[in-house]
Amino acid sequence: MSRRDRLYGWVDDRLDAEEAQSFLGKAFPAEDSFLLGEVALFCFGILVLTGTFLGFFFEPSTTAVEYEGSVAQFQGEELPAAFASVLNITYDVPFGMLLRRMHHWAAHLFVASMALHMLRVFFTGAYRNPREPNWLVGTGLAGLSMFAAYTGYALPFDEFASTAVGIGYNVALSIPLVGETLAHLVFGGSFPSSATIPRLFFLHVFVLPLAIAGLIGAHMAILIRQKHTEAERDADVPGRERVEKDDGSVVVGLPAVPNQTAVSAVVFFLTLATLSLLAGFLPVHNIAEYGPNDPATTPSLIMPDWFLMWGYGFLKLVPSWLSFDLLGVHISSEFIGGLVLPGVVFAVVALWPFIDYEGEQRHFSANPLTRPWQTACGIAGVVFIMLASIAGMDVIVADIVGTTTDAIKPYLIASLVVGPLTAGLITYAALRSDIGDDPAKPAEPEAADRTDSATSGEGDDD
Repeated sequence: MSRRDRLYGWVDDRLDAEEAQSFLGKAFPAEDSFLLGEVALFCFGILVLTGTFLGFFFEPSTTAVEYEGSVAQFQGEELPAAFASVLNITYDVPFGMLLRRMHHWAAHLFVASMALHMLRVFFTGAYRNPREPNWLVGTGLAGLSMFAAYTGYALPFDEFASTAVGIGYNVALSIPLVGETLAHLVFGGSFPSSATIPRLFFLHVFVLPLAIAGLIGAHMAILIRQKHTEAERDADVPGRERVEKDDGSVVVGLPAVPNQTAVSAVVFFLTLATLSLLAGFLPVHNIAEYGPNDPATTPSLIMPDWFLMWGYGFLKLVPSWLSFDLLGVHISSEFIGGLVLPGVVFAVVALWPFIDYEGEQRHFSANPLTRPWQTACGIAGVVFIMLASIAGMDVIVADIVGTTTDAIKPYLIASLVVGPLTAGLITYAALRSDIGDDPAKPAEPEAADRTDSATSGEGDDD
């Protein structure tokens, strides 16, 4: 017996390496849209790595220090330590500006790829029985990711960041009964206080990444146990054993090793290249332009990133008079616009698999064109979020049309009601007319467990 065989036998006796071979042969459906989840995973890894680098140089404190960096306009001035440290990272630390930009764009791509991944799952019906748990995990990941991005807003402690975070503080404070306690817990007292930056820094670099990593782990574990969905097969699949086109108990695709591993490596380097390109050519938030936090002034234009813009739109549209007392508890317009309406959106998204519920298990993805009312609801939801985001940019919209934000607010509210309804009805009517009154559903057997049928794509054409 060779030395290599003895080594393998030693590992096999202790770690059951033979059993692991079945996992290495796990089949991945060869569909490009499935790679969106991998892009999100790689972005999270890059966020952790770049965030670790930035954390070495960031000082989470509002204590005044004398700035001695290379930005001429602030030299010799007393600046908050957090603000001064971000200036140093950007202009004095080697590769600091590049990695800060990569961290910024990785966050954007992380949320974007996750959103596109959820849209693919939604429109193809991949959330159906038995995959409701992973849809709930994905919804939780989306919410945590947005909150993680929000906590990162405050860290530079510039004029823009402090104003944006102050809005969040007021929303938290508006929660009935527990608002003051929760706001003080998250923000470290009345905002801004000396504990705000350390508290949000701890949430941003430890609590939220750990929670996101935990949900990603749960998502992957459920996926491995349940297997992927795959597109409907047009014909029987040749191979070692012929797989019938309607056999839902077998997953047909590329083996994890080496085929899918090679594809994932390509996706990783393309993701890294894209982020490097964005970081090299596109600037990010210019804190030197805004200057350090000044409670006496407010920037003329405050808007969150695009993935939080829809929630900001709700805040903009809910009128101030929509405040009332209920059983002695005050319900404010800030609470309704900042938490109730976004909470309703997340609740509808989370509960959708139970709204569009099917008793039988579905292991093949569906064609959105054969699901009129589900696709219509999805289109209406996308239009709703887009119009709410436009409402969040009401200052820009008012400037373009040459009027005031108060003048366009009724039109924005009306569009938020009429737009999604119109888009949904048009989609439903168009799809219903194409497939007829009784669309046929593909027959799928009930199968609690699925086996893998990994193939490299070779075989006879029958």
